Amino acid sequence: MSSSIQISAVIITHNEEKNILRCIESLKDVADEIIIVDSFSTDKTLTTAYEFGATVVSHPWVGYAAQKNFANSIAKHDWVLSLDADEAISEKLKESIIKIKANAQADGYELSRLTNYCGHWIKHGDWYPDYKLRLWKKTMGNWQGFIHEEIKMPANATVQKLSGDLLHYSYYSVLDHVGQMHKFTELMAQDNHINNRKASLFKIVFSPPTKFIKSYFFRLGFMDGFFGFVVAVMSAHATFLKYIRTRELGK
Repeated sequence: MSSSIQISAVIITHNEEKNILRCIESLKDVADEIIIVDSFSTDKTLTTAYEFGATVVSHPWVGYAAQKNFANSIAKHDWVLSLDADEAISEKLKESIIKIKANAQADGYELSRLTNYCGHWIKHGDWYPDYKLRLWKKTMGNWQGFIHEEIKMPANATVQKLSGDLLHYSYYSVLDHVGQMHKFTELMAQDNHINNRKASLFKIVFSPPTKFIKSYFFRLGFMDGFFGFVVAVMSAHATFLKYIRTRELGK
């Protein structure tokens, strides 16, 4: 199986003026169209997107998976490259995508995501390599999941990994991380509650330190220095918050 392909890059946004230009510029030479589905930004996100030739569609927020599926539905090409606004294509990954545009041999491709945390690249621990299926034949899969959504493809789909990193500019400060952590752990707790997943006292007590030890020691998070330690501690604390809130909702 091999063929040349054209790619629609799709991005969902809401008040992303800090990130959107970097994201769009990284897609040069890769995307045959860029589609931005925006949930009514009030900053300069849309102005920047229009200036750089993106197709912009305003759409009410309907949840992560549903919003991304809507964006995919208006893509005119058979292949979709999905990025978050705080992500960008590295030069090496760009080269890899250009090669497969001329000779696609799979139904989808996973990209390794490298996260920039407070100005430092996190190259170890639970955060790297963080493989994500982000380039795929859109008839072969769609987004699913309440939180931490992912592309689901049929069992017979062929998926390969690409060289090069998807650069993720996650948090500009630890305070940003704290705010996002509270938001996402609440969503994860709600998902656990809806699906009748319980949080035992054992999980609450032992899962956070286990998470820290695995990330910081076994997955070499300590090699990322001070911020490797911060990330491991925050991940452990997020695990604690998720389970304590799950237990609270269950009561």
